[in-house]
Amino acid sequence: MSGGDARAGNGSSALSLRLTGVMKATNLTHMVKTQVYLRQEELEALHRTARRSGRPVADLVREAIRRVWLRPPARGPIALWDGPPSRTSVEHDTIYDEP
Repeated sequence: MSGGDARAGNGSSALSLRLTGVMKATNLTHMVKTQVYLRQEELEALHRTARRSGRPVADLVREAIRRVWLRPPARGPIALWDGPPSRTSVEHDTIYDEP
């Protein structure tokens, strides 16, 4: 085998092996560590939920914060007016009345 052969196994080879179906992806997200004080029963319930869902406790806490406190703006239909309504729903046809 030559010194440049990827099969040499000496670690000095500039060639890399190609493995079918193997990908290397690195996704780094900057996070800051913080502390949260919980009652014992809350922490135990959180750990049970984490075990049941197969997710880390920190992931559940981050998701809860995003869902409850950092809600994204509502999607879907939006109001076409602003301010208080000028009439009630019972009077909806009055817009077609003659002035």
